[in-house]
Amino acid sequence: MSQAEEYAGGRVYCAGPLFNRSERGEMSAIADCLEASGFRVFLPHRDGMEFRLQIELLVGRGWSREVAGQFLHSAIFALDIFQLSEECEAMVWNLNGRTPDEGAVSEAAIAWTLGKPLVAHTDDARSLIDGRLNPLLSGLVDFETVDDIAKIPDALNRAIQQSDKLKANSTLPAKVRRTIEAGRQLWNTLCRHDALKDGERVADAVEELFGPAKEPSVGP
Repeated sequence: MSQAEEYAGGRVYCAGPLFNRSERGEMSAIADCLEASGFRVFLPHRDGMEFRLQIELLVGRGWSREVAGQFLHSAIFALDIFQLSEECEAMVWNLNGRTPDEGAVSEAAIAWTLGKPLVAHTDDARSLIDGRLNPLLSGLVDFETVDDIAKIPDALNRAIQQSDKLKANSTLPAKVRRTIEAGRQLWNTLCRHDALKDGERVADAVEELFGPAKEPSVGP
């Protein structure tokens, strides 16, 4: 049995820049490569919630864009923390970009703190310092990165074999556990209702779990 098959109980979280077609294409290529090697994958823009889709639904319900954006960001944060902490057992981190994506840097730090197997991919020289990555980034992956997407599954297999992750979240701070639980409830809703096909039901869950207690505003 392959290491990927042995590890099939959990997903691999794919983190990286997702703000243009090229970035999303590279992240999809990483996910496709992992899935072709037998891994299950969580790719945020494909499997989670897209801010641009849900914000319009919430604004259409009468929330101001500012208020809706605030609690929608809380929902996305909780969902990603849940995925990183419990649903996903490992992480692949795409460092490409003029500077590494800020959200992915945060996610990598969380994965490292939890002892998750973590692999970084980069073939971009723009973020190097004297030929090296910032040590507070590269140190999270033992100063080793992968420059070819095709090599990521093998690198992840090695990281899995060497991992020493936390087995339970009972040792985590209470506010982290609360965030994980909120993310779990939202994920269960996403699993029941496709965010693209039944966005209204997802918006219901976002409002219920993360919306402010006051009534929606009227007008812009």
